[in-house]
Formats: sequence, C-alpha cells, structure tokens
Amino acid sequence: MNKDIRIQRLSGEALIQYIPELARLRIEVFRDFPYLYDGDYEYEKKYLQTYIDCPESVIVLAFDGDAIIGASTAIPLKYETAEVKKPFVDHCYDPDQVFYCGESVLNKAYRGLGIGVKFFEQREAHAEDLGGFRHITFCCVERPADHPRRPADYVPLDAFWNKRGYFKHPELHTTYSWKDLDDSEETPKPMTFWLKEDHA
Repeated sequence: MNKDIRIQRLSGEALIQYIPELARLRIEVFRDFPYLYDGDYEYEKKYLQTYIDCPESVIVLAFDGDAIIGASTAIPLKYETAEVKKPFVDHCYDPDQVFYCGESVLNKAYRGLGIGVKFFEQREAHAEDLGGFRHITFCCVERPADHPRRPADYVPLDAFWNKRGYFKHPELHTTYSWKDLDDSEETPKPMTFWLKEDHA
C-alpha cells in the first residue's frame, strides 16, 4: 500500500466533519455497476447519521493527505433496519451476535493497493473490540448476467470475499430500493448476504 495512504477508524460524533465528503464519495462510487445508484445528497446525510448516532458503529476512512479517498462502514446488526435483520431472525440467528458491514467505497485511482483488505481488517478489529459476535456479514446486490449496463470486463468480487473468509448464503436475502441511473423512480433490488462464521 502507498506509504502516503492513512487508514483511520472513527465512531460517533467524530464522523460529523466528514459527512459531506463521505456522501459525495458514496454517490460517485455507487453510480458504477452493479449498484447504478442515482445518488441523492440529502438521503446520504440521513443514512450516514445512523453511524453518528450509534456509539458502537464504525467508519474506516482512507486518506491520501487530507483527502478522503475511501470509506467502509459497519454496525452491530441489532441497530440496523428491519429489512436487514429479518433474514437473520427468520433463520434463527441472534441479531445481537451478528456484526453488519455496510459497504466499502474507494476512489478508482486507489484500487488494487490493498485498501479493501485494510477495510475488512479494521471492521473485524472493531467487532473484536466490541466483543460478543459470532458472525460478521455484508450483503451484495444481485444483477442479471445480461444486464445492459454490465461492463464487458466486469469481475465480481466473490473470490476476494472468499479469501477473506466470507461465503454467500442464498437463504439470507432481502431487498433494498433505490433509483437506478436509467429509472425515474425507486425499484426494489434483490440483495444476498455473505457470512463469516463463528467469529467469536
């Protein structure tokens, strides 16, 4: 990793000063496939407020100098929305024992430098510090192979996630709604969870 890149873990009110830049970065990165998210700044501020309000949350920031070039979020599942918790409750997981990794966003110019690995390491370290978790999870949108906006050179991150110890659990699924770049309104998207087992 570039020696000038700095990785920092922050929680709660320490995040407030970074909200505008985090919102901008999320909107920029999530425009790309597979999310194709037509972002909204006000929604982003509201979404990120969850991490400010929860003292057990974490956002891992990657800096190049003073500029934020990447970010990764996580929070105990018990603080998440009903749509995120429901698949786990339905399959007899205790939400108190599950740590949820929200997402990672990284400026394109900094990919392939090992920052994504650092994001996972730092979120897992935060879960360790909190204690009491048996599982760490995240979810990923499911897009059809013939999606018209799928780039010809698109490579899913499955192998990277497997290497980090996460495996796809098709029985754990939900839907999120957002407005795609080509749409005039929000539509539900299928989301599947990946799980790292018996972390405790």
